[in-house]
Amino acid sequence: MSPLAIFPLFFIFLFKLSLAANTIYNVQNYGAKSNAKTDSSKAFLSAWGAACASTSAATIYVPRGSYLIRKAYFTGQTCKSNAITIHIDGTLLAPSDYNVIGNDGNWIMFEKVNGVSIYGGTFDGQGVGLWTCKNSHKNCPKGTTALAFYNSNNIVINGVTAQNSQMFHILVDGCHNVKLQGVKVSAPGNSPNTDGIHVQSSSGVSIMNSHIGTGDDCISIGPGNSNLWIEGIACGPGHGISIGSLGWESQEQGVQNVTVKTVTFTGTQNGVRVKTWARPSSGFVRNVLFQHIVMSNVQNPIIIDQNYCPNHESCPHQGSGVKISDVTYQDIHGTSATEVAVKLDCSKTNPCIGITLEDVNLSYKNGRAEASCVNAGGRASGFKELTGCL
Repeated sequence: MSPLAIFPLFFIFLFKLSLAANTIYNVQNYGAKSNAKTDSSKAFLSAWGAACASTSAATIYVPRGSYLIRKAYFTGQTCKSNAITIHIDGTLLAPSDYNVIGNDGNWIMFEKVNGVSIYGGTFDGQGVGLWTCKNSHKNCPKGTTALAFYNSNNIVINGVTAQNSQMFHILVDGCHNVKLQGVKVSAPGNSPNTDGIHVQSSSGVSIMNSHIGTGDDCISIGPGNSNLWIEGIACGPGHGISIGSLGWESQEQGVQNVTVKTVTFTGTQNGVRVKTWARPSSGFVRNVLFQHIVMSNVQNPIIIDQNYCPNHESCPHQGSGVKISDVTYQDIHGTSATEVAVKLDCSKTNPCIGITLEDVNLSYKNGRAEASCVNAGGRASGFKELTGCL
């Protein structure tokens, strides 16, 4: 046999070898039932334990069907494998009775894991009961986050659907190198506190090519984040993409190096927002780029609110201590649902500096929208209203 004939056979051999090395752990083999009624929490945790103990790459497989999960906590502290793939063809269901989980914080949680990838599947938080309770102003539990990652590295979430969570849909906290791609988040516009993706105390997080519709922020960025990349997002309904709220604590980490580009906002409360409490704080926001963004009937397309204080409670009548600098808005077009489309309401004690508005063209009722700037400094080009604002 010629060397050219041997060459492809060699690669087929390597491919088969890699498949053999990647052991598959089917949750049904550990007792999981796809009938939407039987609690499969222990079965999922058992499959995780087996994959975790593997000395090579491992795959946890969830076949088609609906699996009831009361709650599940996956820890990587004792894992030998640093390449665990969770391939989901089915739906994971939270209990419909919100009292079953109560105030436990998270429904499905990963902590201190490394090299975990989740592909496909639906995480259904069944939060309608809790939303109804909250919207009727009764004494209700706070609720739980559907899918949370804490203190973890090298995470991939691809093609996942998260829907109807009691509170946040996806949480990334204290993590490094996280890639979310092709994610779909879905909850009604009147569902309270159902942020799509919340990131805090993390670095190297990217959120790409995703559709998010919720009753709160599509994406919210908390304290302590750096090097975030958000691109190719369709947001609506919801409250937009928000940096904040920041500045609740007097000693708080800042947010820096954030890029938000190629985003469409449809019928949202806000577009791109920076929000800080009117309280003393050591926090900051710097080096942020909002670029190539389309607004469609958005109430507050561009907003910096440094006087955030709901119901005028818990604010000591002082300006926000969060320092905002070097924020650029570039190529932002579309329609505003209110006359003031650009509102920069910065801190009286720490004015915004280095604000740049370039090629921002927003209309209101077939006319040009207006801009309002307080305690903001920088430059604007292209439109008289914006130039006068800064």
